[in-house]
Amino acid sequence: MIAFSKPTRGAEQQRLLFDRYPEFGFAGLQLKGNQYGDYLADPVADAERFRAEWGSEPGHVSSLITMNPLDAEGKQRLRAIIGFASAVGSQRVVLCHDVPRDGLDDSDLIRFAGELSDLAEEAAGQDVVLSLHHHTGEPVMHRRDFEVFFGAVRDNTLRLTVDTGHLLKSGVTDISGLLTDFSAVIDNIHLKDYEDGEFRLLGQGSVELTSVLDTIAKLDPGTTLCVDEESRAEILEGLQVSRDFLGQHPLPA
Repeated sequence: MIAFSKPTRGAEQQRLLFDRYPEFGFAGLQLKGNQYGDYLADPVADAERFRAEWGSEPGHVSSLITMNPLDAEGKQRLRAIIGFASAVGSQRVVLCHDVPRDGLDDSDLIRFAGELSDLAEEAAGQDVVLSLHHHTGEPVMHRRDFEVFFGAVRDNTLRLTVDTGHLLKSGVTDISGLLTDFSAVIDNIHLKDYEDGEFRLLGQGSVELTSVLDTIAKLDPGTTLCVDEESRAEILEGLQVSRDFLGQHPLPA
């Protein structure tokens, strides 16, 4: 599955994204927090309201992305998102762990791995996958962080969303090597370009995307690929350039 994700401002932009992504060849959307955040009070009722307002196509909610800490309030919100994901038929919740990386040590990463293992088990009980999105400035950021953190995840419960742009932004240059080394836990890949402090349209940055796509082709065929378009481009330009890039650099058979 090749999905698409892009921030929107207001209902008009969100409607444009929902209406137009299929014509560019994308099978689904991975939603940012503000694109579903008003539907978390009552999972079942809000799922019905979401479908009524935005459409019932399963692709509209292929994954839900959230930035959450793991304090009491953050866990409560994460559980609400998991409940909504289950009710609306979303495949996974992608968690950006909203805690500063500075000052943390291995014991903190191991503790976080235990807490997220518990939450991943809860999500699995509702037929939802919980996937950690590593992020610049957050606990799992550097190459060694992945080893420590996923070495402590219990029973392979938690999955990993790899973001190519955030890897390069965090100083990880061997992206293909990381994809290979952690292939057993990767369920989702955010394809993103980056250069000079900014996320870029695909092919307009410094990420070696061709070699990355070659490596992705060797991963589990069930792994989701999502163009996570966070450049300054408008929605239709982002969709068009992303489609053109993937058309010129198709995944090897």
